[in-house]
Amino acid sequence: MNEIVGSEVEKRKFRKENFPEDVEAEIVSELETINDVVRYVTSYMIENNVYLGHGTDSYWDEALYLVLCLINLDSPGDPETMNAKLTDREKRNIARALTTRVRDRIPTAYLTNRAWFCGIEFYVDERVIIPRSPIGELINNGFAPYLRKTPSRILDMCTGSGCIALACANKYSAEDVSIDAVDISEDALDVCIRNIYNYGLEDVVIPIKSDLFDALNEDDKYDLIVCNPPYVDAADMEDMPDEYRAEPELALAAGNDGLDLVKVIIAEAPYYLADDGLIFVEVGNSRLSLEAEFPEVEFKWVEFKNGGDGVFVMTYDDLIEYAPYFEQYRREK
Repeated sequence: MNEIVGSEVEKRKFRKENFPEDVEAEIVSELETINDVVRYVTSYMIENNVYLGHGTDSYWDEALYLVLCLINLDSPGDPETMNAKLTDREKRNIARALTTRVRDRIPTAYLTNRAWFCGIEFYVDERVIIPRSPIGELINNGFAPYLRKTPSRILDMCTGSGCIALACANKYSAEDVSIDAVDISEDALDVCIRNIYNYGLEDVVIPIKSDLFDALNEDDKYDLIVCNPPYVDAADMEDMPDEYRAEPELALAAGNDGLDLVKVIIAEAPYYLADDGLIFVEVGNSRLSLEAEFPEVEFKWVEFKNGGDGVFVMTYDDLIEYAPYFEQYRREK
Protein backbone atom coordinates (compact mmCIF):
# COMPACT_ATOMS: atom_id res chain seq x y z
CA MET A 1 0.00 0.00 0.00
CA ASN A 2 2.79 2.44 0.93
CA GLU A 3 4.51 1.74 -2.39
CA ILE A 4 1.33 2.61 -4.30
CA VAL A 5 0.86 5.86 -2.37
CA GLY A 6 4.53 6.76 -2.85
CA SER A 7 4.21 6.14 -6.59
CA GLU A 8 1.20 8.45 -6.87
CA VAL A 9 2.95 11.18 -4.90
CA GLU A 10 5.99 10.90 -7.18
CA LYS A 11 3.79 11.31 -10.25
CA ARG A 12 2.30 14.49 -8.87
CA LYS A 13 5.64 15.91 -7.71
CA PHE A 14 6.69 19.13 -9.44
CA ARG A 15 9.96 18.82 -11.33
CA LYS A 16 11.74 22.14 -11.41
CA GLU A 17 13.79 22.88 -14.50
CA ASN A 18 17.23 24.22 -13.63
CA PHE A 19 19.00 27.19 -15.16
CA PRO A 20 20.83 26.34 -18.38
CA GLU A 21 24.62 26.14 -18.38
CA ASP A 22 24.70 28.97 -20.91
CA VAL A 23 22.83 31.76 -19.11
CA GLU A 24 24.14 34.29 -21.61
CA ALA A 25 22.14 32.76 -24.43
CA GLU A 26 18.97 32.69 -22.34
CA ILE A 27 19.38 36.28 -21.14
CA VAL A 28 20.07 37.62 -24.64
CA SER A 29 17.35 35.68 -26.44
CA GLU A 30 14.50 35.67 -23.93
CA LEU A 31 14.77 38.81 -21.78
CA GLU A 32 14.09 42.39 -22.85
CA THR A 33 13.87 45.00 -20.11
CA ILE A 34 16.05 45.98 -17.18
CA ASN A 35 13.35 44.61 -14.87
CA ASP A 36 13.42 41.28 -16.72
CA VAL A 37 17.16 40.97 -16.30
CA VAL A 38 17.19 42.08 -12.65
CA ARG A 39 14.55 39.47 -11.83
CA TYR A 40 16.55 36.79 -13.66
CA VAL A 41 19.82 37.78 -11.97
CA THR A 42 18.10 37.72 -8.56
CA SER A 43 16.80 34.19 -9.14
CA TYR A 44 20.14 32.98 -10.46
CA MET A 45 22.02 34.32 -7.43
CA ILE A 46 19.54 32.72 -5.03
CA GLU A 47 19.76 29.42 -6.87
CA ASN A 48 23.54 29.47 -6.61
CA ASN A 49 23.63 30.68 -2.99
CA VAL A 50 26.01 33.59 -3.52
CA TYR A 51 27.05 35.35 -0.33
CA LEU A 52 25.93 38.91 0.37
CA GLY A 53 28.01 41.13 2.63
CA HIS A 54 29.56 43.90 0.58
CA GLY A 55 26.95 46.62 0.78
CA THR A 56 23.68 44.80 0.09
CA ASP A 57 21.53 42.56 2.28
CA SER A 58 19.01 41.24 -0.27
CA TYR A 59 19.43 39.40 -3.56
CA TRP A 60 17.19 41.91 -5.33
CA ASP A 61 19.42 44.80 -4.21
CA GLU A 62 22.52 42.84 -5.24
CA ALA A 63 21.00 42.21 -8.68
CA LEU A 64 20.09 45.90 -9.05
CA TYR A 65 23.63 46.81 -8.06
CA LEU A 66 25.16 44.53 -10.70
CA VAL A 67 22.79 45.34 -13.55
CA LEU A 68 22.47 49.10 -13.13
CA CYS A 69 26.18 49.67 -12.56
CA LEU A 70 27.02 47.78 -15.73
CA ILE A 71 24.78 50.08 -17.79
CA ASN A 72 26.09 53.17 -15.97
CA LEU A 73 22.94 53.90 -13.99
CA ASP A 74 22.47 54.40 -10.25
CA SER A 75 20.26 52.31 -7.99
CA PRO A 76 17.34 52.32 -7.51
CA GLY A 77 16.00 52.90 -11.00
CA ASP A 78 12.65 54.63 -11.53
CA PRO A 79 9.78 52.56 -13.04
CA GLU A 80 10.15 54.08 -16.50
CA THR A 81 13.88 53.31 -16.58
CA MET A 82 13.38 49.81 -15.22
CA ASN A 83 11.01 49.03 -18.10
CA ALA A 84 13.48 50.24 -20.73
CA LYS A 85 14.79 47.64 -23.16
CA LEU A 86 18.40 46.53 -23.05
CA THR A 87 20.58 46.04 -26.11
CA ASP A 88 22.02 42.61 -26.84
CA ARG A 89 25.48 44.00 -26.03
CA GLU A 90 24.31 45.19 -22.62
CA LYS A 91 22.69 41.83 -21.92
CA ARG A 92 25.85 39.96 -22.88
CA ASN A 93 27.95 42.11 -20.55
CA ILE A 94 25.53 41.53 -17.69
CA ALA A 95 25.41 37.78 -18.35
CA ARG A 96 29.19 37.50 -18.35
CA ALA A 97 29.50 39.51 -15.13
CA LEU A 98 26.80 37.38 -13.52
CA THR A 99 28.60 34.20 -14.52
CA THR A 100 31.83 35.49 -12.95
CA ARG A 101 29.98 36.62 -9.82
CA VAL A 102 28.53 33.15 -9.31
CA ARG A 103 31.32 30.92 -10.60
CA ASP A 104 34.30 32.73 -9.10
CA ARG A 105 32.50 34.37 -6.15
CA ILE A 106 33.88 37.78 -7.09
CA PRO A 107 32.09 40.61 -5.23
CA THR A 108 29.92 42.83 -7.41
CA ALA A 109 31.95 45.92 -6.47
CA TYR A 110 35.03 44.43 -8.11
CA LEU A 111 33.10 43.56 -11.27
CA THR A 112 31.71 47.08 -11.60
CA ASN A 113 34.54 49.04 -9.89
CA ARG A 114 31.86 51.02 -8.07
CA ALA A 115 31.09 51.15 -4.34
CA TRP A 116 29.34 53.61 -2.05
CA PHE A 117 30.17 54.84 1.44
CA CYS A 118 28.38 57.67 3.27
CA GLY A 119 26.42 58.26 0.08
CA ILE A 120 29.61 58.89 -1.92
CA GLU A 121 30.73 56.76 -4.85
CA PHE A 122 34.24 55.31 -4.84
CA TYR A 123 36.37 53.46 -7.34
CA VAL A 124 37.40 50.05 -5.97
CA ASP A 125 39.21 47.01 -7.27
CA GLU A 126 40.95 43.93 -5.86
CA ARG A 127 43.72 46.06 -4.32
CA VAL A 128 41.43 47.31 -1.53
CA ILE A 129 38.64 45.94 0.62
CA ILE A 130 35.13 47.05 -0.28
CA PRO A 131 33.78 49.88 1.94
CA ARG A 132 31.21 48.65 4.46
CA SER A 133 32.26 49.98 7.86
CA PRO A 134 29.64 51.13 10.41
CA ILE A 135 31.98 54.08 10.97
CA GLY A 136 30.05 55.64 8.11
CA GLU A 137 27.17 56.30 10.49
CA LEU A 138 29.54 58.10 12.85
CA ILE A 139 30.82 60.28 10.02
CA ASN A 140 27.30 61.15 8.88
CA ASN A 141 26.51 62.23 12.44
CA GLY A 142 29.69 64.27 12.84
CA PHE A 143 30.93 61.71 15.40
CA ALA A 144 28.23 62.89 17.81
CA PRO A 145 27.77 62.68 20.72
CA TYR A 146 31.47 62.03 21.29
CA LEU A 147 33.18 64.80 19.33
CA ARG A 148 32.51 68.24 20.82
CA LYS A 149 34.38 70.40 18.30
CA THR A 150 35.04 70.51 14.58
CA PRO A 151 38.35 68.75 13.95
CA SER A 152 41.03 70.58 12.00
CA ARG A 153 43.40 67.60 11.65
CA ILE A 154 42.16 64.07 11.01
CA LEU A 155 44.07 60.82 10.58
CA ASP A 156 42.49 57.94 8.64
CA MET A 157 44.68 55.01 9.63
CA CYS A 158 44.60 51.98 7.27
CA THR A 159 42.78 54.03 4.67
CA GLY A 160 42.46 51.47 1.87
CA SER A 161 40.34 53.08 -0.84
CA GLY A 162 40.35 56.35 1.11
CA CYS A 163 36.62 56.13 1.76
CA ILE A 164 36.77 57.22 5.43
CA ALA A 165 39.17 60.09 4.70
CA LEU A 166 37.11 61.36 1.78
CA ALA A 167 33.82 60.96 3.64
CA CYS A 168 35.30 63.07 6.46
CA ALA A 169 36.43 65.66 3.90
CA ASN A 170 32.89 65.72 2.54
CA LYS A 171 31.46 66.15 6.04
CA TYR A 172 33.73 68.98 7.11
CA SER A 173 34.62 72.11 5.15
CA ALA A 174 37.63 71.46 2.95
CA GLU A 175 38.95 74.90 3.87
CA ASP A 176 39.05 74.06 7.57
CA VAL A 177 40.30 70.48 7.71
CA SER A 178 43.46 68.58 6.79
CA ILE A 179 43.30 64.79 6.53
CA ASP A 180 46.14 62.27 6.36
CA ALA A 181 45.23 58.96 4.71
CA VAL A 182 47.73 56.30 5.81
CA ASP A 183 48.27 52.79 4.51
CA ILE A 184 51.15 50.35 4.31
CA SER A 185 50.07 49.12 0.88
CA GLU A 186 51.22 51.03 -2.19
CA ASP A 187 48.51 49.29 -4.19
CA ALA A 188 45.84 50.52 -1.81
CA LEU A 189 47.26 54.04 -1.88
CA ASP A 190 47.09 54.03 -5.69
CA VAL A 191 43.35 53.42 -5.42
CA CYS A 192 43.08 56.04 -2.67
CA ILE A 193 44.88 58.61 -4.83
CA ARG A 194 42.54 57.91 -7.72
CA ASN A 195 39.56 58.60 -5.48
CA ILE A 196 41.17 61.75 -4.07
CA TYR A 197 41.68 63.15 -7.56
CA ASN A 198 38.19 62.10 -8.65
CA TYR A 199 36.85 64.57 -6.08
CA GLY A 200 39.54 67.22 -6.50
CA LEU A 201 40.62 66.94 -2.88
CA GLU A 202 44.35 66.52 -3.38
CA ASP A 203 45.00 69.61 -1.23
CA VAL A 204 42.85 68.29 1.61
CA VAL A 205 43.45 64.53 1.78
CA ILE A 206 47.13 63.58 1.80
CA PRO A 207 48.02 59.92 1.09
CA ILE A 208 50.94 58.64 3.16
CA LYS A 209 52.69 55.28 2.93
CA SER A 210 53.41 54.15 6.45
CA ASP A 211 53.38 51.08 8.65
CA LEU A 212 50.82 52.48 11.09
CA PHE A 213 52.40 55.56 12.75
CA ASP A 214 56.00 54.93 11.60
CA ALA A 215 56.21 57.69 8.97
CA LEU A 216 54.24 60.25 10.99
CA ASN A 217 55.58 63.13 13.08
CA GLU A 218 54.79 63.04 16.78
CA ASP A 219 54.77 66.87 16.81
CA ASP A 220 51.78 66.97 14.44
CA LYS A 221 48.87 66.08 16.69
CA TYR A 222 45.49 64.95 15.39
CA ASP A 223 42.12 66.06 16.75
CA LEU A 224 40.54 62.88 15.43
CA ILE A 225 41.99 59.49 14.55
CA VAL A 226 39.71 57.04 12.74
CA CYS A 227 40.98 53.54 12.21
CA ASN A 228 39.51 50.50 10.47
CA PRO A 229 42.54 48.20 10.62
CA PRO A 230 42.81 44.51 9.76
CA TYR A 231 41.12 42.68 12.62
CA VAL A 232 40.03 39.25 11.35
CA ASP A 233 41.32 36.43 13.54
CA ALA A 234 42.76 33.16 12.25
CA ALA A 235 39.56 31.17 12.81
CA ASP A 236 37.41 33.63 10.90
CA MET A 237 39.98 33.83 8.09
CA GLU A 238 39.69 30.07 7.75
CA ASP A 239 35.89 30.04 7.70
CA MET A 240 35.07 33.20 5.74
CA PRO A 241 32.94 32.99 2.57
CA ASP A 242 34.74 32.93 -0.77
CA GLU A 243 33.58 36.46 -1.57
CA TYR A 244 35.74 37.80 1.26
CA ARG A 245 38.71 35.75 0.07
CA ALA A 246 38.69 37.87 -3.08
CA GLU A 247 39.75 40.84 -0.94
CA PRO A 248 43.43 41.48 -0.07
CA GLU A 249 44.49 39.38 2.90
CA LEU A 250 46.76 42.18 4.07
CA ALA A 251 43.67 44.30 4.76
CA LEU A 252 41.89 41.56 6.73
CA ALA A 253 44.16 39.16 8.64
CA ALA A 254 45.52 40.21 12.03
CA GLY A 255 46.92 37.15 13.75
CA ASN A 256 45.40 34.45 15.91
CA ASP A 257 43.24 36.82 17.96
CA GLY A 258 42.69 39.51 15.31
CA LEU A 259 44.40 42.10 17.50
CA ASP A 260 47.97 42.25 16.17
CA LEU A 261 47.57 45.79 14.83
CA VAL A 262 44.94 47.02 17.27
CA LYS A 263 47.24 46.58 20.26
CA VAL A 264 50.00 48.54 18.53
CA ILE A 265 47.57 51.30 17.56
CA ILE A 266 46.35 51.73 21.15
CA ALA A 267 49.94 51.72 22.43
CA GLU A 268 51.19 54.36 19.99
CA ALA A 269 48.12 56.56 19.49
CA PRO A 270 48.67 58.83 22.55
CA TYR A 271 51.86 60.15 20.96
CA TYR A 272 49.90 61.45 17.97
CA LEU A 273 46.53 62.43 19.46
CA ALA A 274 45.80 65.94 20.73
CA ASP A 275 45.06 66.34 24.43
CA ASP A 276 41.36 66.88 23.67
CA GLY A 277 41.28 64.44 20.76
CA LEU A 278 39.41 61.20 20.13
CA ILE A 279 40.31 57.92 18.49
CA PHE A 280 37.76 55.52 17.01
CA VAL A 281 38.89 51.97 16.23
CA GLU A 282 36.91 49.20 14.57
CA VAL A 283 37.64 45.66 15.73
CA GLY A 284 34.51 43.81 14.59
CA ASN A 285 34.17 40.29 15.93
CA SER A 286 37.52 40.60 17.70
CA ARG A 287 35.78 42.69 20.35
CA LEU A 288 35.39 39.57 22.49
CA SER A 289 39.11 38.80 22.32
CA LEU A 290 39.98 42.41 23.14
CA GLU A 291 37.76 42.49 26.21
CA ALA A 292 38.97 39.08 27.35
CA GLU A 293 42.65 39.98 26.99
CA PHE A 294 42.31 43.39 28.66
CA PRO A 295 39.59 43.03 31.33
CA GLU A 296 40.97 46.03 33.23
CA VAL A 297 40.23 48.38 30.31
CA GLU A 298 36.77 49.94 30.17
CA PHE A 299 36.24 50.17 26.43
CA LYS A 300 33.46 52.53 25.33
CA TRP A 301 31.58 50.79 22.53
CA VAL A 302 29.67 52.82 19.98
CA GLU A 303 26.00 51.91 19.57
CA PHE A 304 24.80 52.12 15.98
CA LYS A 305 21.22 52.63 14.81
CA ASN A 306 21.80 51.31 11.31
CA GLY A 307 23.48 48.05 12.20
CA GLY A 308 27.07 47.08 12.91
CA ASP A 309 29.15 46.98 16.06
CA GLY A 310 32.70 46.43 17.29
CA VAL A 311 33.83 50.09 17.25
CA PHE A 312 35.27 51.65 20.40
CA VAL A 313 36.13 55.26 21.19
CA MET A 314 38.89 56.48 23.52
CA THR A 315 39.96 59.92 24.64
CA TYR A 316 43.55 61.00 25.08
CA ASP A 317 43.08 60.62 28.83
CA ASP A 318 41.79 57.06 28.32
CA LEU A 319 44.89 56.18 26.30
CA ILE A 320 47.15 57.56 29.02
CA GLU A 321 45.22 55.81 31.81
CA TYR A 322 45.44 52.42 30.12
CA ALA A 323 48.90 52.88 28.62
CA PRO A 324 50.58 50.45 31.07
CA TYR A 325 48.52 47.58 29.65
CA PHE A 326 49.63 48.30 26.07
CA GLU A 327 53.13 49.73 26.50
CA GLN A 328 54.70 46.38 25.60
CA TYR A 329 53.22 46.64 22.09
CA ARG A 330 54.80 50.01 21.31
CA ARG A 331 57.50 49.67 18.66
CA GLU A 332 60.82 51.47 18.56
CA LYS A 333 61.21 53.82 15.60
